[in-house]
Amino acid sequence: MNASPSHQPHPAEWTETQGLLPCVERDLPAGRHQFHKEQLMAQIHEDLRTTRPEAPKRRPNPFLRRTVLLPAAALALAGAVAGGLALTSGAPDDGRTALATGPALTTTVGVADAKGAPRLLDQISLAAADTSTPAPRKGQYIYIESQVASTYPKTVGDTTTVVSEELHPRRVWNSLDGKDGWLIEPGQTGDEGITLASKVRLAGAYDVLAALPTDPDALLRHIYRESDAARDHEVPRDQAAFVAIGDLLTESYPPAEVSAALYKAAAKIPGVVAVKDAVDAMGRHGVAIAREDTTGGERVEWIFDKKTLRFLGERIVVVKSVADSPFKVGTVTFTSAITRRAVVDANQQIPGTAG
Repeated sequence: MNASPSHQPHPAEWTETQGLLPCVERDLPAGRHQFHKEQLMAQIHEDLRTTRPEAPKRRPNPFLRRTVLLPAAALALAGAVAGGLALTSGAPDDGRTALATGPALTTTVGVADAKGAPRLLDQISLAAADTSTPAPRKGQYIYIESQVASTYPKTVGDTTTVVSEELHPRRVWNSLDGKDGWLIEPGQTGDEGITLASKVRLAGAYDVLAALPTDPDALLRHIYRESDAARDHEVPRDQAAFVAIGDLLTESYPPAEVSAALYKAAAKIPGVVAVKDAVDAMGRHGVAIAREDTTGGERVEWIFDKKTLRFLGERIVVVKSVADSPFKVGTVTFTSAITRRAVVDANQQIPGTAG
């Protein structure tokens, strides 16, 4: 699948100021969300991913705790972002992380505009379709670099406070089939990183994305079918589908026509809104496409450059108070900013250097 050419094709390596393909991560993803249970993360960790024994044990990154985490063998459409299932799912008893410096990240909750969402998504889809990116060759790797931070409750003794990690870099390499890769992220891996390995095709891998239907209706049916099969049923069906699409647009590298179809599919999900102003992890202001999880009180926001409609990052904002939740309205439970995407020739190769 080749992207539609533009007047100024982008090279295989670019920085965030050079026109990224509106896409991961993913959270992976993130992700990244408060939606999913620790038990499910542990189960999927055992099923799909292996890590080095020395990988540090810590609380899972909320970026990776997606609404739906589906088996890659079933062409899962969410949650299995690069590195997500490679991380140890056990949490220290006191919930500490070396990066938690507090206080909690907060923001002003932007006004949701349901009427403006279809038009904005149509514009974003057109911009994505007109993005020219090189198709990776067999044996190459997708490199995604981002800045991320999470917020969560921290309990010491009888006292629980809400703390945020300091903003930190995350670097992921993934083979085209998602069976091999590498992750480096302070607080979750050592300085050298950890192996990402799987015997099955990773959901969100380039080869899987390239095989997805580009008809928005067919694509949305596929997303609902897969998310219905394995989602946490505490999460509303439409929210699970929205988060699934977001996972494929963040820490990943879908072909341009697939990205365009994903945005058109998102426009068909009930409850999707536009937000006039949202800020990514790097402080860049943009417009957002968002949807609220009415049961969890959080709103997932995909942030785009206001002029170019290039994907900037994602954040999750508490927009409604929920009983027994430690999070106040305006708390940012996760924030990310994609700073670089590249196709490289080898695992762990730094873009711009020889393999």
